[in-house]
Amino acid sequence: MEWTSLNDLRESYLKFFESKGHLLHKSYSLVPENDKTLLLIVAGMAPLKKYFTGELTPPRRRMTTCQKCIRTNDIENVGYTARHGTFFEMLGNFSFGDYFKEEALPWAWEYLTEVLKIPEEKLWPSVYEKDDEAYSIWKDKIGVREDHIVRLGKEDNFWELGAGACGPCSEIYFDRGEKYGCGKPTCKPGCDCDRYMEIWNNVFSQFESDGEGHYTELKSKNIDTGMGLERLACVMQGVDNMFEVDTIQNILKAISDRAKVKYKDNPKSDVSLRIIADHSRASAFLIGDGVMPSNEGRGYVLRRLLRRACRHGRLLGIEGAFLGDIIEVVAHENLTAYPELTEKLDYIKKIAVMEEERFDATVESGMNVLDQLTAEAKKNGKDKTRN
Repeated sequence: MEWTSLNDLRESYLKFFESKGHLLHKSYSLVPENDKTLLLIVAGMAPLKKYFTGELTPPRRRMTTCQKCIRTNDIENVGYTARHGTFFEMLGNFSFGDYFKEEALPWAWEYLTEVLKIPEEKLWPSVYEKDDEAYSIWKDKIGVREDHIVRLGKEDNFWELGAGACGPCSEIYFDRGEKYGCGKPTCKPGCDCDRYMEIWNNVFSQFESDGEGHYTELKSKNIDTGMGLERLACVMQGVDNMFEVDTIQNILKAISDRAKVKYKDNPKSDVSLRIIADHSRASAFLIGDGVMPSNEGRGYVLRRLLRRACRHGRLLGIEGAFLGDIIEVVAHENLTAYPELTEKLDYIKKIAVMEEERFDATVESGMNVLDQLTAEAKKNGKDKTRN
C-alpha cells in the first residue's frame, strides 16, 4: 500500500475496469441531459438512469466512469466540518443486464488488494442481512475471514427509493485503526464511530418494488457501483479528510498564500480556507459545464457558491478579486482528467470575477446605506448605548 495521488487513483481505477471489458466513458456534464427530475448530477449513476430502466440502450453493457457530482444539501456545514463538501467525484463500474455479484465482488477485492495493495486485514465487507448469496461469495469464493464479514440491516445495506428497481448492497469498509474508534469490544462496520470508513458500495439491482413492501425478481439484473475518489485518496494518502488530499491541499495552499494565513493555525480562518477551496472547485466545474450565475435553479446554486467564497475571502482579509487566480489552480490540478477546464479557463475566470465584482458592489452599497442610517441615528440622538 503506497501513497498514490488522486489523479493516479482515478486513472488506475478506470484502466482496471477497462481491462475487464468496460467501456470507459468520460464524466458526463453536471447539468442533467433530458432529465427534469434533477437540478444537478448528484451521483455517479445519475446520468445512466435510462440505461438501467431500459428506456435507452447503453453503448456497451459494461461501462466505467469517474463522474463529477454536486450536492449542496449540506452547504451550511461545508468548512465547519472537515468532511463536508459540495463537489466530489464518484468512481463507478456499471453492468446493464450483464455480469452480477459473482463478478462484481471479486473485481472490487482484486482492485483494492492487488492493484492498490491494501492489506486484506484492513478491509471489512458488509452484506444485507438476508443476502446469503453475497455472503457466500465473500466467504467461499474470495476467501474473506468470516469474522471480517458483517451482516447489516435494510437501513444500511439495501438501496430503495419508492417504487421501482431496488436491491441489496455490499459495501467494503477500511479499518483506520483503534485511535479512531470508540473502544467498545463490539466496534465494527456499522458503528457510529470514525474507525471504519466505507470506501466501496456495490448495489445489486435485482428486484422491482411496488412501493408497498412487495418485491419481484427483475429479469435483467444490474450492477451500480460507487466509490468516492476523494475518500479513497484519503485512505491511500493516510490523511483524515478530503481537504488534506494532494490536489485539494494545493488549492488550499494557494488560498493560504493569498490570504497570508497558515492552515491549521487558527480554527476560524481554517473554516474560510476550506469553504473557498471547496466552492472554487465546484464553481469552476459548474461554469465549465455552462451554468451561469442567476437567482434561480442551478444558476442560484452557482451564485451562492461564488458569493459564499467571496465573503470568506473578505473575512480572511483578501482585498480585490481573487477567485480567478484560485480557479486557475483548480484547472491546473485537474488538467489530466478535465483538460476542458484549462481550455475554457479565460471564460470561467471571467464569469467568476464578474460575480465577485457584483458581490463587492452589493456589499459596498449595503455599507453605504448602513453608514447613512447610522449618521441619521446619531443626528437624531438615537445612538446612545442601552444597558
